[in-house]
Amino acid sequence: MAYKVTFVNPKRSYESLKNELDAAYRDVMRNGELIDRSHLRLFEERLAAFVGTRYAVGLNSGYDALHLSLRAIGVGSGDEVIVPAHTFVATASAVVNVGARAVLVDVGKDFNIDVDLIEEAITLRTRAILPVHLSGKMADMPRIMDIARRRGLAVIEDACQSLGGSVDGKAAGAWGATGCWSFYPFKMLGGYGDGGAITTNNEEIDRFVRRMRYNGEDRATGEYHGHGFTCLLDNLQAAFLNVKLTHLPSWIARRKEIAARYREALGEIDGLLLPLYDESRFNHVYQNYTVRSSYGNEFSEYLKAHGVEVLTQFRKPYYKHAALNLADRGFPETEALSREVCSLPLNAELTDDEVDFVIEVVKTFYAEEAVRDIA
Repeated sequence: MAYKVTFVNPKRSYESLKNELDAAYRDVMRNGELIDRSHLRLFEERLAAFVGTRYAVGLNSGYDALHLSLRAIGVGSGDEVIVPAHTFVATASAVVNVGARAVLVDVGKDFNIDVDLIEEAITLRTRAILPVHLSGKMADMPRIMDIARRRGLAVIEDACQSLGGSVDGKAAGAWGATGCWSFYPFKMLGGYGDGGAITTNNEEIDRFVRRMRYNGEDRATGEYHGHGFTCLLDNLQAAFLNVKLTHLPSWIARRKEIAARYREALGEIDGLLLPLYDESRFNHVYQNYTVRSSYGNEFSEYLKAHGVEVLTQFRKPYYKHAALNLADRGFPETEALSREVCSLPLNAELTDDEVDFVIEVVKTFYAEEAVRDIA
């Protein structure tokens, strides 16, 4: 159907940056700079500076960032890695695909891993903790890093939804051995195709990932250092991301404005739980504005039927898919929120009128439900 308010608006985003993006395209094409060229190197420098790390390495996807990060710290067959039960499946798949076992832990009210449950999941085989910063709000990294230090574990951050976020003034992607990033087109910082990166302060990890992303080859010497992969961030995508990165702070500011409008207008509705992000220590950048409705699919389907495109991640938890062969140890919070989650449109291109329309549709749904409950 034709939505009055779409969840994302790539056409509008392109039009707002058309001159800059077109110029970047022409620069790449006229100079034939297609693979591992200046635009990629510049983007890596800028990304590292933005996150506050010494290094950044451009990759083909967020999954590749997770996969190579795990290999870089030596995770392999027989090892265990702790991951949240509520996330995109790629987080667990990266663990499985290096030969390790993904040990799932339930999440808290903020959708991120419940730190109180981590230590009971640690065994003699545990090598790493892989927290996910979901929807733009970071997991409690100070506590996670404390556990990791005490238990001798590595930490890999799945920061794919939180670029620009921070806790206690330290940015997402700067806490663990690596931070893993996705530049999937509908991320806050998205390319025009897939893309990803790691950030790190570790020179050895930087060197390992640079070699492994290009078939194991050290591009400076031609020496191969192992059987690698083909997962380099394309130079053209890096050129586009260079343009977009300069605008990211203003986009985050706009997202926060929209989130504040939602909160003010919808905060008193019974049965609608808004994002629980009151902690002053956390800087939330609102990759998604995910609410929980006690009406579940009835709520999300109503919004779609009345012109508002929404996202419902993830109605079926990934560990419920039998083909993935993951242990379901019982995750009540994950299963409850999976029935209730609904992400409202939130992107920098939304107009105030569109935000008001979303608010009106949400209010109308609950007003109609209240009348039915009385009747």
